[in-house]
Amino acid sequence: MAIERLKEAERNSGPGALPSEVRPSQTLSLVTPNSTTASIMAENLVLMCASALFTGLGERECKEIMSCARARVFARDELLFSQGQPVRNLILLQSGSVKHTQLSSGGNEVLLWMSGTGDAVNLEPESTCGHTCSARAVERCRALVWEYSRLQAVLAQYPSVRKNISLILAGRLHELEERFREMATERVAKRLALTLVRLLKRVGKPGRNGMEISLTREELAQMTGTTLFTISRVLSAWAEKGYVQPRRQGVVISDPKRLESLGDEEGN
Repeated sequence: MAIERLKEAERNSGPGALPSEVRPSQTLSLVTPNSTTASIMAENLVLMCASALFTGLGERECKEIMSCARARVFARDELLFSQGQPVRNLILLQSGSVKHTQLSSGGNEVLLWMSGTGDAVNLEPESTCGHTCSARAVERCRALVWEYSRLQAVLAQYPSVRKNISLILAGRLHELEERFREMATERVAKRLALTLVRLLKRVGKPGRNGMEISLTREELAQMTGTTLFTISRVLSAWAEKGYVQPRRQGVVISDPKRLESLGDEEGN
């Protein structure tokens, strides 16, 4: 079996060095599957079975695949990988959130994407090129990491995982197309409302006063294709109506249902 050969290769290779984009540091802790408690193993298994990446696989299959992974902890602001760095592993978030940014030729950093619990951070198993963006932890994150060189055996034994990867990438492309259309046809308030609704589903955190999204106004402006001034003005108008509560490093959504129904009447 491919998985058995994979385990044998891991035993023969010893601890080994981690891929450069997840090299341990003083702010990182490395936990191997053999040293995790039964409760953590069970939690990891539940997350894997619920992830879109492993849709269609049973508990036994997920347990086999999980045995080939390394558990990692990324500190807040830790860089998972850098733009242009070779793709060497697959990272599945167990908790926390990650922002994906890209540098322009002029050196300006732009926020492209957010990944949350259960998301695969980098899906390029067949790629030999470098990362097209950088990924940084917004908060402390736990993750399972598979080296791509070893993941090939998993893909060979479980073709449904390869199919799931294609479906996930197709879904992301569809969302990017929607965002492009919105920038071309919708007013700023509508674009911001749609962006916040998407972010709520992916990285929203329940709080005392509502659901919180840990993104600055500048980052929201980048994701909606507008200016910091305009985002501030729209959020202030919504705050007066009780829809949101702007924060210095984020925004609290007090009325998610109202946010979903917001239309062009807000103006830009």
